[in-house]
Amino acid sequence: MLATKMQSAINQQIHNEIASGYLYLAMAAYLESQNYSGAAHWMREQYREEVEHAGKLFKYMNDRNARVVLEGIEKPQVDFGTLKDVFTLVLSHERKVTASIDSLYELAVADKDFATQIELQWFVKEQLEEEKTAQDILVQIEACDGKPHLMLMIDHQLGKRGK
Repeated sequence: MLATKMQSAINQQIHNEIASGYLYLAMAAYLESQNYSGAAHWMREQYREEVEHAGKLFKYMNDRNARVVLEGIEKPQVDFGTLKDVFTLVLSHERKVTASIDSLYELAVADKDFATQIELQWFVKEQLEEEKTAQDILVQIEACDGKPHLMLMIDHQLGKRGK
């Protein structure tokens, strides 16, 4: 059985992952409205990934005979600005998620909860990938310097994710 404090922290992380997915889905809707169908596809894939992360934690809680308690999700913003603004927000958001995972891992270490530490190692590695991917996309967008034909090429590339 997980300690009460750890259960609460993992429940919060499940909430964070679902809220992240909801944010990415809102970004997908916005990007579709801005005719960035490739970037919208990328965000829908990101949405699915975040929900999978929540599901992984959900299963872990159940495997440890802990109770999952879901909370309401706040309405995300609806306007996100330029493609550069969107991916700047993605990077910032992923850094917050990393900090949250790191705090969860620190709690597992402090509690000598070795099983949770092992479970969270996957999330620590995943966040390295998430931040690097967002940073790489942002660098590419910045290199385009707002040139429409180059932005369309990036949008096309983003649309290939998961295909």
